[in-house]
Amino acid sequence: MASNVHRHGAQRGTAKLDRLVSAGANLKATSFKPRVPPSSQSSGSALRRSSPASLAARNGDGVPGRVRVAVRLRPRNAEEMVADADFADCVELQPEFKRLKLRKNNWDSDTYEFDEVFTEFASQKRVYEVVAKPVVESVLDGYNGTVMAYGQTGTGKTFTVGQLGEDDASSRGIMVRSMEDILADLSPETDSVTVSYLQLYMESLQDLLNPANDNIPIVEDPRTGDVSLPGATLVEIRDQQSFLELLRVGEAHRFAANTKLNTESSRSHAILMVHVKRSVLEGGDISSNENNDSSHLTKPPKPLVRKSKLVVVDLAGSERIHKSGSEGQMLEEAKSINLSLSALGKCINALAENSAHVPIRDSKLTRLLRDSFGGTARTSLIVTIGPSPRHRGETASTILFGQRAMKVENMLKIKEEFDYKSLARRFEVQVDKLIAENERQQKAFEAEVEKITLEAQSRIAEVERNFTDALEKERLKCQLEYMDSVKQLEHKLVLSQERPDCNGFVDGHGQGPGPSSVDEVAEVKRMLENETNRRKAAEEEADILKSQLGKHSQTEVGGNVEILNLRRMLEEEDHQKKKLEEEIIILRSQLLQLNYEADQMRRCLESGGSGNAFSAMDSAMSQARNSQLRDNGNGQKTSVATLFEQVGLQKILTLLESDDANVRVHAVKVVANLAAEEANQKRIVDAGGLTSLLMLLRRYEDETVRRVAAGAIANLAMNEANQELIMAEGGITLLSMTASDAEDPQTLRMVAGAIANLCGNEKLLMKLRSQGGIKALLGIVRCGHPDVLSQVARGIANFAKCESRASSQGIKSGRSFLVDDGALPWIVQNANNEAAPIRRHIELAICHLAQHEVNAKDMISGGALWELVRISRDCSREDIRSLARRTLNNSPTFKSELRRLRIEY
Repeated sequence: MASNVHRHGAQRGTAKLDRLVSAGANLKATSFKPRVPPSSQSSGSALRRSSPASLAARNGDGVPGRVRVAVRLRPRNAEEMVADADFADCVELQPEFKRLKLRKNNWDSDTYEFDEVFTEFASQKRVYEVVAKPVVESVLDGYNGTVMAYGQTGTGKTFTVGQLGEDDASSRGIMVRSMEDILADLSPETDSVTVSYLQLYMESLQDLLNPANDNIPIVEDPRTGDVSLPGATLVEIRDQQSFLELLRVGEAHRFAANTKLNTESSRSHAILMVHVKRSVLEGGDISSNENNDSSHLTKPPKPLVRKSKLVVVDLAGSERIHKSGSEGQMLEEAKSINLSLSALGKCINALAENSAHVPIRDSKLTRLLRDSFGGTARTSLIVTIGPSPRHRGETASTILFGQRAMKVENMLKIKEEFDYKSLARRFEVQVDKLIAENERQQKAFEAEVEKITLEAQSRIAEVERNFTDALEKERLKCQLEYMDSVKQLEHKLVLSQERPDCNGFVDGHGQGPGPSSVDEVAEVKRMLENETNRRKAAEEEADILKSQLGKHSQTEVGGNVEILNLRRMLEEEDHQKKKLEEEIIILRSQLLQLNYEADQMRRCLESGGSGNAFSAMDSAMSQARNSQLRDNGNGQKTSVATLFEQVGLQKILTLLESDDANVRVHAVKVVANLAAEEANQKRIVDAGGLTSLLMLLRRYEDETVRRVAAGAIANLAMNEANQELIMAEGGITLLSMTASDAEDPQTLRMVAGAIANLCGNEKLLMKLRSQGGIKALLGIVRCGHPDVLSQVARGIANFAKCESRASSQGIKSGRSFLVDDGALPWIVQNANNEAAPIRRHIELAICHLAQHEVNAKDMISGGALWELVRISRDCSREDIRSLARRTLNNSPTFKSELRRLRIEY
């Protein structure tokens, strides 16, 4: 008998089809109001708005919904027509009263009422619309739903539920018709539907779409009680044809056998799970004023995602062994089927009687149907019975099962959550519009400012021209009058000298000047005084004109402050341009003098002059650079050798303390260039160069000196041996002070680079943090320059890496110093920075922070978990992606939070 068990293909169910199609093919289906498709709703948007009923189900404790039960009678088959020809049917249907009578004998019967009673002539369409369609509509509204067929083997369960209807479209079963309605109501742009097809065979849950997956685990959420099957195959459905093909594949792998009661008896419970995901908009609340008049202002609708599930179950038929004739493997299958159905009956009995204990875990079938009976799903049950009086006991048992199921109450709850992605897309569109509008307004403003500036410059130029012309005319007039007066005086003086009596002031008799000469002198003095007064009057008039012009200019300037500011900015830019041109001229002149200064280097060094030493040093550097250009391979070594040979390192370090600012600047530049070569670093440190560089940071506020000194310290900090010396001499404190005072991006970049190099030494973590290194890095981010932020991100990544290594080795315990010092918000904010170096360092820092469970809660509350999930999916570097995935898998806190949020990674 075991050989009769087989996996069948598309031919499965043909015997049932032959028995049932002839009886119900011509029956006219009752009318049903169709569901409005999405296209007939709002044409402007594919999103639907949630109804008040769905809001009540979501906000409250749920909507009560009893399990609805319908009974369907199978027509007599050929065997029963012969064997039971002399006997009446054991049941009498009264569909108009929705009840049936089960005959005990010829004069006595029991009456049972159901939600619906189908005769043997009921069509497949009517059965679907009465039993399954309300459940399908609830699923489309966001509720879970279950449709299940129960009955004795051979009574038409598979025909009712799983018939494909390939030869006759009117014979399509519940599975096919439900998917047609679901696909017709979904919007392809915003909604999706996925399907799993399983069978429960001998208490083993198997995948009908992937036969190799024959032991799927059942996982229950301890918080919500939801059941999930993580190992089941999920197939996205786009059209009806692909769904039919999927059902054919599943039916081909389902177990069936030939028994005395049914030639195609299902030996397993078939379970079709349809997962529906829909996007909807929650309706906004209308606000009211003080007079209770509703205004037109409403809260913007919230985008929601509804995730519902439709479960269609074709239970294997219950059977009695002495009637079915099962033996061997078929006998074991029958035992397993009866045990699972018995467990289901016990659960329904306990629920119907409101028992305190419901034996859900007695069978995998009851665990799978946990939400269907006593849960949150809308459930419809169709029980199938046969008319034969020989099977009256099985028919009575089926009817009683349905009667008990009608007493089970479910609490329907909608399944929806906030749609963050849709809201983010909408905000991105709004931000883009605002940016475009801001750019247009900025362009218009700049054009208006330029227009006003041109008008102001024109008016100022016109006033200046008028003033200049008036002043010039007045000056010429005064000069002409003055010259005429001088000429008149000279002429009178000549005339007075030509007279004979004017040769002396005393005549021969000792008398003084005559009366005529005295009068003439007095006249000349008077005329000179008059001319002086007239000149003073002209100067006063000119001063008055100047003051009037100044007042006029002040009036013009006071009328438009923006014009003056713009003019001042133009003057400052012109001044800066002139300064740059002067500096270029100076640099060119210095370049021309280098060759001359090189010839005098030796003599100046022997004399010991600091200024000559500086010139000699600079000339030596020029020769080294020229040598480097000639020999590209050994240029760097030649440059250093020439410098040490001709000048000497100690002499260069001495010049760092020179009183001449230019000497200090050039000397620190030379030390920085030397420190860039690893071979020179030990010699610089041994000669006291590190101490001198730190003294420059402490003593001088010149921005150039501090920038170059910080760069030299950053070069020295690349050597691990120098890092401890820098810390021992208070270097991190000086760098922190420089970081807080400096504003130049290049200075901040050098300081951040030095601190970042120090962060790479795990021995210095405690001292680095206690002396303010982390806070200094976080203070530098105020600059906002990408190069500066890149160095800050590198320092944080180095610190997080060393801290992670120290924690793994047991050297450090407790929460990360970066979290304690408030670095986590900045890390999360820049985790997706547009600049690749910043983003790469930040991603590494997040991965290292997440490797230790003590940081997990802070990272979850700070939003770093989302970035870690994004890194595991979207990071461009494979090693960082692998590190992120490994970190997520190894952290129980992260895994628990992701399960709670139902996020797959």
